[in-house]
Amino acid sequence: MSTRPSASRKPAAAPQPAAAPQPTAAPQPTTAPRLSLRRFATPLAVAGALAVLFLWLNTLTLDSIEQRTLNTSYLLDRTQEHLILTVVSSALVALLAIPAGIAAYRVRSKAVRAFVIALGNIGQATPAVGVVILLAIVWQTGFYTALISLVAYCFLPVLRNTLTGLEQVDHATREAARGMGMTPRQVLWRIELPLASPVILAGLRTALVFSVGVATIATFINAGGLGDMIVNGLKLQRYPVIVVGAVLVAAIAVLIDWAAGLVEDLVRPRGL
Repeated sequence: MSTRPSASRKPAAAPQPAAAPQPTAAPQPTTAPRLSLRRFATPLAVAGALAVLFLWLNTLTLDSIEQRTLNTSYLLDRTQEHLILTVVSSALVALLAIPAGIAAYRVRSKAVRAFVIALGNIGQATPAVGVVILLAIVWQTGFYTALISLVAYCFLPVLRNTLTGLEQVDHATREAARGMGMTPRQVLWRIELPLASPVILAGLRTALVFSVGVATIATFINAGGLGDMIVNGLKLQRYPVIVVGAVLVAAIAVLIDWAAGLVEDLVRPRGL
């Protein structure tokens, strides 16, 4: 009779582990809102700055030239041209500079690396205005000339970051991958490039911001962009036009840097 109560009490302790999942569910709703607010702080700040700018414009009495320049259709056309130049040139830089960096890394020759980096240094050391004007004299004016000059100017950051990122991969990690039977190509695609991706993406982010600023000089060779507003405002001494053009260029640069940062966080491998 004394053993039966003890046997009935032991199963009563079984429901206790059901309380274990409670602490794991609590942190999830607290972290997500903070991340979302931080991520959207930059575009909200840019939107606020643009709202203040256009409120300021409404307080001014614009003449006929300023009204023609600061109308919605003109602003949208110039902004579209600027964005096309920036995005296309950055895409070409990624398609050219990353494979060039990988090839220079795989060759493992100091002379080849020095030659490739020297080519990139020439493109960035030369003043952007000089590159644009020289290409316009030798070839032609227009969109494609501005595109080539932007690619030449933004080539070096991506090339250098690709080489740096691949060189920083731990040698022991490569040897462990080879010990598992991976070929050199598999080591590159599965180990080295994923580990080097944060550095490579940082170079692409820098190239994007560079291209936004350099695209303003495309106006000198009739390639359009927001540089038209800045140059025309300087020529005609219309300071509201200059301010609007400069603020729009800065806003695009900040927003592109923010978007590139989001992509960098999403693409980055876990644990890096």
